[in-house]
Amino acid sequence: MIPWLLLLPLSSPVLVAAAAVDKTFGVGPDAIAKYTPLKSGNWKCLDGSKEIPWEFVNDDSCDCPDGSDEPGTGACPNTNFYCKNEGHIGLYIPSSRVKDGLCEVECCDGSDERPGVCPNLCKEIGEAYRKKRDEERKIQKTGSKIRSSYITFAHKEKKRLEASIETLTQEIEVKEKEVARLRDIAERTESLSQAALEHKQQSPLYKSLIDHSNALKSLRREHFKHLEREKALGDILTALRTGYNPNYQDMAVLEAVRGWEELAGLPHINDVGKDTTEETTAKEEEEAKEEEGEKEEPEEGMWDAGRLEHGLDVLLNTDYTSLLLEHEEHIQSPSEDSIIYDLTAYLPDSLIPQYEAVKETLVSWLRMLGVIRGEDNTAADSSRAHQALTDAETNLATMKNEKKTAEEDVAEIFDVEGFGAEGEWKKLDGLCLEKNTGDYTYEVCLFEEAKQKPNNGGTTFSLGRFDSWNPSPDVKAGSPEYYSKQVYKHGTRCWNGPERNVVLLLTCGTENALLTIQELEKCEYQFTGTTPALCLPLDGEKGNGNGKKDEL
Repeated sequence: MIPWLLLLPLSSPVLVAAAAVDKTFGVGPDAIAKYTPLKSGNWKCLDGSKEIPWEFVNDDSCDCPDGSDEPGTGACPNTNFYCKNEGHIGLYIPSSRVKDGLCEVECCDGSDERPGVCPNLCKEIGEAYRKKRDEERKIQKTGSKIRSSYITFAHKEKKRLEASIETLTQEIEVKEKEVARLRDIAERTESLSQAALEHKQQSPLYKSLIDHSNALKSLRREHFKHLEREKALGDILTALRTGYNPNYQDMAVLEAVRGWEELAGLPHINDVGKDTTEETTAKEEEEAKEEEGEKEEPEEGMWDAGRLEHGLDVLLNTDYTSLLLEHEEHIQSPSEDSIIYDLTAYLPDSLIPQYEAVKETLVSWLRMLGVIRGEDNTAADSSRAHQALTDAETNLATMKNEKKTAEEDVAEIFDVEGFGAEGEWKKLDGLCLEKNTGDYTYEVCLFEEAKQKPNNGGTTFSLGRFDSWNPSPDVKAGSPEYYSKQVYKHGTRCWNGPERNVVLLLTCGTENALLTIQELEKCEYQFTGTTPALCLPLDGEKGNGNGKKDEL
């Protein structure tokens, strides 16, 4: 039986009505209000260029220059068709793909083709999409809380570094004064003649200090000998205490054991492990208090055992020559550089030549009579003074370098090209991630270096050191895309090839981990991984830029 529609002429109004397309078919929700006829019955193209009859909209014939009259037919080039995709997400596809006989993934409801060509899969696709989206949102929410803790760490680290800088600044000021003092001593020691230094070292104070130093060294040596002897005797008595047989009732051995136990504060060997009564415990506590009361209290200024052990070496290494010079400066003792040498500062210029002649004659007589010593151009041994100065200068330079490094670290913590505007990457500085691929273990220490380490012996190769974040010119510094890529360059050169390099691609995740390793080209590696540092707060949730975080 032939369908009755085929019996109708092609121009039949019934066929025209059946083939007619809804005027808003293929129109997106943002423009659907614009697809209404004017009072005149016409419709204005969206670019405002002309009016056409309302019937011409979606009639499969392109009438508007911008193609806006055919949103659902694909008759006009360079236009888009909107798939409603109820149950999923509405999407646009190029109008050229409408009614091409192919089922588009973006158009899961099949509305881009004639009825019956493509099945409506939006329910299934929508459910899978929402499940995946919820999982991703869960990961992002958890990751954003971890990221928040990273931000808190950055603020604490900034405060710590600032406190360190302040402390170093104060220590540098003190050390600079010490260096100036030691430099003055070194210069005076160097300019001082050997004879003059030897004369100063004949000072009774200097000789007494040397004697005291030698006595301390001797006492320390004898003390160590006694300690070694005491330890040896203690080992002998301990062996006797644990190994003698009390059944022999040897009183001499028993007295020796009892005496050692009392001296060493040990319980009697036969009482070890027995229950102690309250009466015995009270008695022992009372005896302990009596013993503590009988201990000799050290006099004021005396050193305890701990200070003797750790501070005596420092005391014995004192530079007594420098100490002597400081002492003379402190008491302002007279020296050869008396007013007879400095009087020129108070004379008129015209009298200075006559004064110099008289001074030379007078000094010559005094030397002949032995009143003052002759000059000795032999330089004094100033090695210890110079060594002290060198050590102090080295220490000062180290402090200044530490301060400079700390200042650079502070500036980098919240730098968008450093550890991020919120400092979220500072926590990961130096964190090493690894991925075992069987023959090799690949490692990347964030912001430092990437390596390839053989698992069965062989050479470890550098794959490059951290060079930059995403260097693409179309990516804005500080954006999520900017932090999603790290570049490591100038690794070990390949045999007959270029230097090894790594591009690390990162996404949001609850863990800092490497996922995949690929060598895309010779010596050009691509790593992928996850990190909570890329997990921004979900829409509607505020970030914790002030360093505060939600509890996990």
